[in-house]
Amino acid sequence: MPFPSEGPAPARGGAGRLYVAVTAAIVVLSFLALGAAGWRLWGSLIRPADIVLALVLYAVTGLCVTVGLHRALTHGGYRGVRPVRIAPAVAGLSFQGDVIGWVATHRRHHAFTDRPGDPHSPYRYGTRLRGPLRGLPDAHGGRLFRNDPTPADRYAPALLADRGIRAVARAFPALCVLTLALPFAIGWAIGGTWVHALTAALWAGLVRIALLHHVTWSVNSPCHVLGQRPFRTRRPDRAANLWPLAPLSFGESRHNLHHADPTSARHGVDWGQTDPSAAAIRLLERLGWVHDMRRPTSDRLAARRA
Repeated sequence: MPFPSEGPAPARGGAGRLYVAVTAAIVVLSFLALGAAGWRLWGSLIRPADIVLALVLYAVTGLCVTVGLHRALTHGGYRGVRPVRIAPAVAGLSFQGDVIGWVATHRRHHAFTDRPGDPHSPYRYGTRLRGPLRGLPDAHGGRLFRNDPTPADRYAPALLADRGIRAVARAFPALCVLTLALPFAIGWAIGGTWVHALTAALWAGLVRIALLHHVTWSVNSPCHVLGQRPFRTRRPDRAANLWPLAPLSFGESRHNLHHADPTSARHGVDWGQTDPSAAAIRLLERLGWVHDMRRPTSDRLAARRA
């Protein structure tokens, strides 16, 4: 059955219209960047510096989202020293929204997974074949155009009370500018021409952002429709493991255990399940910057096996 109607949509004021306009610009520009990148690749090779810079920035911004926003600030999978807590919150570099809004939305997703109230469930229009087919685009990115705000005072009150986190949240527009200006400046420094600067901004800026967007959104969409479910989750939660996506998502697509045990800082627990985000947290732990890392014990895993 589809989700019941949640009543009339809230009226969109100036801020709401601006939100939708900015969202549309980000998504459309990312797709245009992919088209421009394909056109350029058709006629010439990509410069090695563009590839290296894109990979480095993808890893940095991706791990900021998975290690910082998701496993620490949203779920408390570990505790870190103050700089480690603040630094990964600079996820504006990934164009995924300000830190407080991101955390609040994800906590709401866990509170209502795959049932009314979930901000990005592929089952919004029902569980039969036509429902998920219609719901997948909405869960993947279409939800961003609904202007469906999540109240941060309900889902992230501790972050609202943190002056450092609030400062990072307010800096989100500047961070978005920085994430495009940085590869432009590095490309200029390496090549010394506008062409080098623009190709670096294209590949390590817009294309990198587009790829990270779609990888992140895929954890919301196909990871709730396809894959294996070795651990029990509460009904009607359908979170699953989708192994082909694991390298690009830094282990986030090991989604089934995450929903079975959300506070665990490690998502890949079975043999052969790589989890780069958990490895990064363990490295920070060895450096003394992280403590109280929540690891799934054998007893907890056995109790959650399907």
